[in-house]
This record gives sequence, structure tokens and C-alpha cells, in this order.
Amino acid sequence: MRPAPSDRDAGPGSHDEAAELHRAQENAVVELLDVPEVADELATRFRERGHRLYLVGGSVRDALLHRASGDLDFTTDARPEAILEIVHGWADAVWDTGIAFGTVGARRRDDPIEITTFRADSYDGASRNPEVRFGDDITGDLVRRDFSVNAMAVDLTDGPEHRRFVDPHGGLAALAQGVLDTPAAPEQSFSDDPLRMLRAARFVSQLGFTPADRVLSALREMAPQLSRITAERVQAEFSKLILGEYPRRALELMVDTGLAELVVPEVPAMQLETDEHMQHKDVYTHSLVVMEQAIGKETDGPDLVLRLAALLHDIGKPATRRKEPDGRVSFHHHEVVGAKMTRKRLKELRYPKAVIDDVCQLVYLHLRFHGYGKGEWTDSAVRRYVTDAGPLLERLHRLVRSDCTTRNRRRANALQRSYDSLEDRIAELREQEELDAIRPDLDGNRIMELLGVGPGPAVGKAYKHLLALRMEQGPLGAERAESELRAWAAENLPG
Repeated sequence: MRPAPSDRDAGPGSHDEAAELHRAQENAVVELLDVPEVADELATRFRERGHRLYLVGGSVRDALLHRASGDLDFTTDARPEAILEIVHGWADAVWDTGIAFGTVGARRRDDPIEITTFRADSYDGASRNPEVRFGDDITGDLVRRDFSVNAMAVDLTDGPEHRRFVDPHGGLAALAQGVLDTPAAPEQSFSDDPLRMLRAARFVSQLGFTPADRVLSALREMAPQLSRITAERVQAEFSKLILGEYPRRALELMVDTGLAELVVPEVPAMQLETDEHMQHKDVYTHSLVVMEQAIGKETDGPDLVLRLAALLHDIGKPATRRKEPDGRVSFHHHEVVGAKMTRKRLKELRYPKAVIDDVCQLVYLHLRFHGYGKGEWTDSAVRRYVTDAGPLLERLHRLVRSDCTTRNRRRANALQRSYDSLEDRIAELREQEELDAIRPDLDGNRIMELLGVGPGPAVGKAYKHLLALRMEQGPLGAERAESELRAWAAENLPG
């Protein structure tokens, strides 16, 4: 970097030249921004009422990165009541649920908008709830934001020809270098809101950034403070992290700094084990590779269920590790233990029941394929595999294929050929049978009619018996199914 000229080197006009260069740089940045028309419309309304309006935070960051953004975020010197008056009659819809925190939500045509009064909050250090205080200028507002790349703003007040870039904390330089730093000291920022620590990992995942050294030090020192945050808020950030472009980097950061112990302690616990293939330093590394490989097999965008299942599929191994007489290490039934552990962890993180059920079922089924040796799949085994997977079958295919991380090319190819064979068998049976909706040949009403009974446990037992026959032997046809039902009833139902 070229040294700055000293005062004695500065001739007449040097300061003016520096200011002119700075303005030129600001203008170049503003020209990079694709500011939506709706933002200039809104700025005009604020200017006409004597207020300033800034596009701020993630909206500016994403515009500079040419990334799609969600809501348009604005900040202003106008107080919340004035904001409501300004957007009244212009916005197609208005929400004031966040007005106690200075935020008014709105929608203009298809654009969601959030407008927040300058903030100068203070925190009590015991919770993440601030004492809300409104500020008077943009500089004070930006310093309270989480990261410097989110502490940039564009003053829109004076119209498209006079936009001004505001970057008091070096956000643009951090953006260019891919560095994640805080406007204020990271210890202060994370103490104000410990969720920002997990948000740092989320930005590593979403943007591929590298935390500054001082941020890393603060994360390691302050990770336990994440316990102040509710499980729901932690889950929301963790899900965004998992769905990012670089989730492995973020998870490694969480493990290295101790954040993972507060969110998913089962993940760092896998560092203690060596996987049975002896090809990875530990099960932890293997699981990260499986997750990356599963991501590579996604076809319809990021899949939270698949990614969580890939990350957690082996968390039962530490609890099931056994050393066999021949010296090998085994993890018998780790899929069963792992499914139970997964359910407990995801429940504690307040994931929706549907997500929990799907992830746990994938963890439980991920070894089923390997239980059939070299691929001697009977029709019965194929039916059970498809039925147990149900609507998760395609995800299960991707998970099982991703779980092959051996460096032995011959073994890897053999496993893939074996799974190809299974998928071929599934396709063949699908042509012959209603494989995705296997049911007994007789429904409950017909069972009750033939047995002369009403609803009750006997009907359920008869149904399960016929379903088991259907799994083992394929379609029976009505006549044979009725015969089988009568024979079962004769042995199992008194009278």
C-alpha cells in the first residue's frame, strides 16, 4: 500500500484533490447499485415531508454483490408515526407489528419494504432485548449494526442524480476482501446480541466470507453467551446456515469456536470416532463430506431435510462404538440410536414436526441398503424399502449414494453399481405393481364384512397380516386374499 503523503508534501489543493477522489469513488459505487424504482418513489415522499431516507444494510450489500435480496431495508430520521403518515395512501399494505422497535413494514406492488427509524439502542447484557432509543443521524445508526458489510447505506433523499454512498466502517473494503468484521468492537457487538455470533457463521455459509482475527477471538471467548438466545431464533439462523452455499465452512467455524456445543453438540462429538472404512480422520469429517456430496445431488434448490439428514446420519456412532475381537471397530445399530438422538436435538431446536419426522426417517433408513450384502434384493425387500421410505425415497437415494466416501475407486464403483441395480429393480416392480402405494388386497370394510365384526383391534391385526403377505408375495387378488384372511381368522380369532 502506498504511504499517505505528509502535510509538508501536500501542496495547495491536495485536500481538495483527496476529497474529489473520495467523491469519485462514492459515485462509482452508487453507479454499481441497481436501485429499484420503488425506492426512489419512497425517497421523494420522505423528502417532500422534510425527512431523509437511506437504503441500508443487506439491501446495499446484496446489490453490490449482484445477489437477489428479500425485503428492501430503509432507515430514516422520521419517527414511526411520521413513517406511517408518509406511506399511507402510497403503500398497498402496511404492517405496524414492529412499531415499538421503530419499524414499519409495507408493500408497494410486489416489493416488500421495511423502514426503521435511526436507532441508538442500549443493552442490559443479560438478554438480547434492547432498550429502544431512536437516534438522530445515519452514522450512529450504522455503528450499532452487526457487521461492517451490513453497515453501508445509500442516501436516496435528493433523487437519482444525487445519491450518496455512506460507508463509515469500511464495509466496501471488507466486501471486496471477503472479510467479516464488526463496526464496533466485536465483544461489544456480540454482548449486545449474542445471536450475531451464529449470524457470523451464517454469513460464512451464505457469502463465503472469512471472519477477521478479532472476530474469531471474540467468538471463542463469548460462545457460551449464545445460551441467552431462544431456541426458535437459534434454529432460524442455523437453518439459513445449513441452506447456504458453503455450510461446511460455517459448521467448521462453529466447531472450532465452540458455538456448535450450544447448537448441535452431537456434531463436534463425532470428532472422537474413526469411521469403519478407516478413510477419514474421524466420523465428523466423513459427515461433512457426505453433506457436501448430498448438496451436489440436489436438483430443486437447497433441501433442508436432506442436508440435515446427511450431517446427522452418523451421530449415533459415538454411543455405539465397539471394538471387535478381530480389532475392527463397529457401530452396530447406530442408525437406530442416531434417529433417536436426531429427534431429541431437532425437538430442542424447535423444528417443525414434519421436518423432524422426515430427517429422523432418513437417518434411520440410511443403512438399509447395506443390509443386503452384494445386492441380492428380493421383490419383498424392494417393496419394504420403497414402502418404508414413502415420499422420502428420492432423498434416500441421494443420501445413500452420498454416504460413499471411500477413496478405494473399485469399492466406490461397486457400491454405485449395486445401487444402480436396486433402482432398476424398483423401476421394474413399479411397472408391475402399484409400488408407491402398497396396500392389502382387501380394505378394512371388506375385512369386517368377511369376518362379521365391527371396528376394533381384530380388524387392524387382520389388515397387518394381509399387508405382510402383500409385501412378501406381491398382489394376491381378491379371491386368494379372502382365503388367506379366513385361514388367519380360524387360527387367531376365537369363535
